[in-house]
Amino acid sequence: MANDSFVFKQFEIRQTRSAMKVGTDGVLLGAWFDIGMEALRVLDIGTGTGLIALMAAQRNALARIEAVEIDLDSCVDAAENFSRSVWHDRLVLHACSFSEFCSRSTPGIYQRIVSNPPYFVDSLRASDAGRSRARHADALPYSELLSGVAKLLCTTGRFAVVLPIETYRDFVMEAARNGLFPIRRTDVVTRSGKAPRRVLSEFTAEPGRLYIDTLTLLESGSSDYSVPYKELVDDFYLKI
Repeated sequence: MANDSFVFKQFEIRQTRSAMKVGTDGVLLGAWFDIGMEALRVLDIGTGTGLIALMAAQRNALARIEAVEIDLDSCVDAAENFSRSVWHDRLVLHACSFSEFCSRSTPGIYQRIVSNPPYFVDSLRASDAGRSRARHADALPYSELLSGVAKLLCTTGRFAVVLPIETYRDFVMEAARNGLFPIRRTDVVTRSGKAPRRVLSEFTAEPGRLYIDTLTLLESGSSDYSVPYKELVDDFYLKI
């Protein structure tokens, strides 16, 4: 998925400048999270090329979709992708850090917040500065992300993320400290019989019963994608 352009069914992602290209994590999250057809304001934190924001605009025909991105090269790509889409009048890009965005935003105005956050906490930095910033959680610590989400999310809203399985427990503990609690979790298995590598999770301000399931991408011993995965992403991929 490292091409300069990636064509989906209803939009195209041009990614000539962004350090982080279209990837499976972003597509999964964009297709999986509860878009809330009643939601009128949706926020994508760390939008990169604008992928998840565009998926949200496709899934919800009424909502204003706002996106925050600190990397200026990614902002150039996202702005172009937004302007070329049929939903350009509902897509708003904020070129700034999330902390700066939070400081000037009205509390509790978003019904849905979604983020594919930086996830490497302790690992070697990538040689490319932009890629390193996009991949490492010190650029947006989970504590900062979650405190901002807690401020901006409305009382009945939902916050969705995709995370490595290794960091999920710590993320849940930090979320609880900010008054956010998991209500839905999908463990993502690359191939049948393997251990989960990613977790898709939704949080709300009200503790409730946690629903857990598993999504397998590839059938064991086969190059065929599973039926549940195909059904999840069918509205977006041209071929799957």
